[in-house]
Amino acid sequence: MIIIRSVLFNIYFPLWTYTLAIVASPFYLAPQHIASKIGHIWSTGIMIGLKYICSITYERHGLENLPKEPYVIACKHQSAWDTAIFLKHINGPAYILKKSLMNVPLFGRYLKTMCMIPVDRDGGSAALKQLQKDVNDRLEKGRSVIIFPEGTRTAPGERVKYQPGIAFIYKDMKENIPVVPVALNSGKFWGRNSFKKNPGVIKMHYLEPIYPGLDRKEFIKKLEDAIETKSAQL
Repeated sequence: MIIIRSVLFNIYFPLWTYTLAIVASPFYLAPQHIASKIGHIWSTGIMIGLKYICSITYERHGLENLPKEPYVIACKHQSAWDTAIFLKHINGPAYILKKSLMNVPLFGRYLKTMCMIPVDRDGGSAALKQLQKDVNDRLEKGRSVIIFPEGTRTAPGERVKYQPGIAFIYKDMKENIPVVPVALNSGKFWGRNSFKKNPGVIKMHYLEPIYPGLDRKEFIKKLEDAIETKSAQL
């Protein structure tokens, strides 16, 4: 049954994505806030598909740790699920993502319209400076920013070194804008590069915000310990 459900969802996912992209194509040149509503619709469709096809639901804990927007979310990255969920629950978030995704047909056009933040992974210090500039621009406009500090999806229980981007962002942030660590276990149900979708409940925890003021090493240690310790418990 899991295999059948997985086959159905693996058909549903691209079909839903590209059908919505085509139907909503008149909004290619729409303002960012309208494009973000389309992103919300897309994310909602994914969550509905997971629930009714794969019997995968989710719980969000620690909502009391979310301050008034904007803020930066630093999230554990185990699954494609992680990239969809914030579009549903945060108002017009700006994701930090690979520059190459901007070139995906139809989908990439929406990423540009939603003013996401592309990063050239081979761009060195110039790319990090541009990242800082883009993040500050989105925050000043009242938009929260989503970053996956590992820079890639990992398997449950796997721990990798965090990429420098999150530290560059943190050191340049205003005093009243925090980084909110997020732990989760989505990889147990929708793993990276996995065909199978295992039924169950994805758990996501918003952890205590980290406000500016720490030096780089203190910040990274506090962030990693918070995310990795909680994720390992889920």
